[in-house]
Amino acid sequence: MTKKIKPSILPGFMELSTKEQLIFNDIVSKMSKVYEQNGCMPMDTPIIEKEEILLAKSAGETEKQVYRIDKEKNKQALRFDLTVPFVRYVVQHMNELVFPFKRYQFGKVYRGERNQKGRYREFYQLDIDIVSPRKLDITNDAFVISLAAQAFESIGLKDYRFQISNRKILSGLLEMLGIAEQQEVMGLIDKYDKIGKENCIKEIEELVGACKTIYIGELLEIQGRVDDVIKQMKAFNQKLGEQFNSDQEQMGYFKMRIGIEELEEVINTVRLLGVNEQNLRVELKIIRGLDYYTGTVFETVIERNENYGSICSGGRYDNLAELYTDMKIPGVGISIGITRLFFVLKEIGFVGSYTLEDTLDYLISPIGNTLKECIKVNQALQRQDIKSEIYLNKDPLKKQLSYADAKEISTVIIIGEDEVEKGQLIIKNMKNGEQTKVSRKEWFKREI
Repeated sequence: MTKKIKPSILPGFMELSTKEQLIFNDIVSKMSKVYEQNGCMPMDTPIIEKEEILLAKSAGETEKQVYRIDKEKNKQALRFDLTVPFVRYVVQHMNELVFPFKRYQFGKVYRGERNQKGRYREFYQLDIDIVSPRKLDITNDAFVISLAAQAFESIGLKDYRFQISNRKILSGLLEMLGIAEQQEVMGLIDKYDKIGKENCIKEIEELVGACKTIYIGELLEIQGRVDDVIKQMKAFNQKLGEQFNSDQEQMGYFKMRIGIEELEEVINTVRLLGVNEQNLRVELKIIRGLDYYTGTVFETVIERNENYGSICSGGRYDNLAELYTDMKIPGVGISIGITRLFFVLKEIGFVGSYTLEDTLDYLISPIGNTLKECIKVNQALQRQDIKSEIYLNKDPLKKQLSYADAKEISTVIIIGEDEVEKGQLIIKNMKNGEQTKVSRKEWFKREI
């Protein structure tokens, strides 16, 4: 006897029940509609790309997580995000696009994540990106944040918080301090919340020394209301500008100042675009792990559920296209990790109370030899964009009603041979159990 294989999936992958999948699809549909209403065009790119394309700008942890396809010639890999393939697409199709080019994309990406709760190796992302050759105004950074806010509002999610920073602020400080190990320091700060304040400061001190670490710690300690944080940063920057006077140090000072000014403009524009103040926070520890961000960066958490990590992130990338073209193509993007978001929404009870419109308006139930008439009724309903289904198995009515109940179909249309002969329908309300016999002609006049 052949040994049976136990059905199972690999760790790090998500499968949903059919009810959950309907909710998942509804969330994606509502968010995508927001993006289309705001001028974003849909597009898709291959899951498999040339390895040289995907890894042209990557290093560190990102490169370690990439799934490679073992080919001696034309090395290939599974995409680890949607941004790098998007930039490749833009450069490849430059002459066909209207700029600024705004696109949204929903698709699967793959990363060899270490197994842990809520982190997946295969997951869906829903991205918006805006690019334009040579110049892309900073207001676009605020615009993508506002679109993500609208997307969250469209599904009824209100308790979220955008944590916003600008990489130029920290990199400017590190340049002023003459720190050569910028990537290493930023990598440690990116792990600040994971390893804790004391461990983070200790490791930075071991890397760059106690004196320089004092300034970094002072910057990271700036907290409070959005406007207060920006005011404190300006004062901190001014104090440093007076202390550090060499040409190199002054370059770092000006870079930091530009970062603060850009951050202030993004915050003010986000407000103009209608994002609530309660959903905004300046958070200087936000670095973003990917290696291509150059300015604005942001991550999003659900209030009182920060332990689940970020559900949405992104930022400004000015140099991502430089390996494909000599033309500068700055861009900004934001990505909602739909799989991770759905996991968190399940954990906090949001999915359990999510309201779906009826997936089907009617089940048409044939009794006896009435399939032909049932098909006519079904076609008449569907011509009016009414969702309906015929029960095709020759089962007793009781079993057909149980089927409707299990699928949460609110109304069953029962058609027996007597009803066909008399031009009638039996309408059964599955919510209250009421059942009425009506004229088919009159019912269609009233219902359609």
